[in-house]
Amino acid sequence: MSDQKTIGGGSLLIAWQLKGKRVLIVGGGEVGAQRIDSILATDAHIDLVSPSARLHTRTKQFLGAYPARITHLDQPFAFGDSSIDVGAYDMVLTALDDNDLSRRIVEACRVIRVPVNAADIPELCDFYFGGQVRDGPLQIMISTNGNGPRIAALIKDRVKGALSGKEGEALVRVGALRAKLKERAPGVGGELGKKRMRWMSRVCETWSLEELGSLGDEDVGMLLDEGWERNRVPAPAEILKGSKGSFWGKGVKSAGALSASVVSFMAGVVFARVAFSVYQSRR
Repeated sequence: MSDQKTIGGGSLLIAWQLKGKRVLIVGGGEVGAQRIDSILATDAHIDLVSPSARLHTRTKQFLGAYPARITHLDQPFAFGDSSIDVGAYDMVLTALDDNDLSRRIVEACRVIRVPVNAADIPELCDFYFGGQVRDGPLQIMISTNGNGPRIAALIKDRVKGALSGKEGEALVRVGALRAKLKERAPGVGGELGKKRMRWMSRVCETWSLEELGSLGDEDVGMLLDEGWERNRVPAPAEILKGSKGSFWGKGVKSAGALSASVVSFMAGVVFARVAFSVYQSRR
């Protein structure tokens, strides 16, 4: 075990699966619109509680574009209202200027153990909305744990600038390869499961991100025929037909190289965050 001590005071960063679940958003202003945008990406259903007169322009656009995904309750939130039961939801988000009402909603959620986030009141939140970089299936979250949302936005821009914009495409193709491999070698765990993981790891370490992103459906089948079935990892030139030069453009040649650069950058971010926390504690 490493001698490095675990630093407390952080959050558990997880990819929360909300597909098909119900989320209550109280408040339809600018922050409410941001929350709607975030939740729509998860394929959850949204109930929005807000008088129409207080809806932000972007919120109205969401309501018009996603009528099957968002139910608008044109009214202020009121306790005791039979049409609004916080216990019926998997998550509750408040985006209100009324901090007292937000606190009361949070208290009600805590009693029945429904996870809740109150905008601009970090001490009341069960979780935070961090800065996010998105490219298809790739999602990278940056959290300052409520200390500095603007700093999170600046770091987000730096992380986004370090990527080529093609990582998502590579992940889509790797996902297709994994799915086809599981069809050929089904099962969970055991020696077969370990063998699948080892082979996929070898492919990802051997092929560049550009080459992975270039895999077509026929290429996937050939890679499994020539690779998995023969317990080897073919060179990209054996599989890809008519591959062109790199479209990555930033010197990122492989997943390993990308990982090293991102890890190095994030290590710097962690150091900066710790230094900032120490500075704050001494003020």
